[in-house]
Amino acid sequence: MKLLKSFVAAMFILMGCAAANAQLPSVTLKTLDGKTVNTSEISNDGKPWVLTFFATWCKPCNRELKAIHEVYPDWQEETGMKVVAVSVDEAQNMNKVRPLVDSEGWEYEILLDPNSDLRRQLGIQMIPHCLIIDGNGKIAESRSGYTEGAESHIIEKIRELEGK
Repeated sequence: MKLLKSFVAAMFILMGCAAANAQLPSVTLKTLDGKTVNTSEISNDGKPWVLTFFATWCKPCNRELKAIHEVYPDWQEETGMKVVAVSVDEAQNMNKVRPLVDSEGWEYEILLDPNSDLRRQLGIQMIPHCLIIDGNGKIAESRSGYTEGAESHIIEKIRELEGK
């Protein structure tokens, strides 16, 4: 049994490594204002950035985005990083996204993925899911789930990518 657990853990690590250094696929999503965005064209002027998947009903997702929100201005000032949050709420719940974002004061770029097209193309099974994208648009890290304090890993990775 212990060998099986080790094997499964190794497979997850290898899958994470395979996702690293991949580019974002080309998927068309919409902003809260209805504008079309192609995910392969999202960038941050050569600086690292974060792509995180959430849903309005997902409590860990909302805790993660609230925790990032508290330190986001400092992170932006220090590194120039940005956060793009992708809602995977289904079409019937899309009307709940803007009220949540507005009530929380989140200043992230918000994209809507009601059919989970981007999530599926990236092989993401669980939310919240956070991707850290390097300045060249390659996925530097991919991780699922959220525990309190885990957001500090994001800025550490951003600093590492910037060589700080």
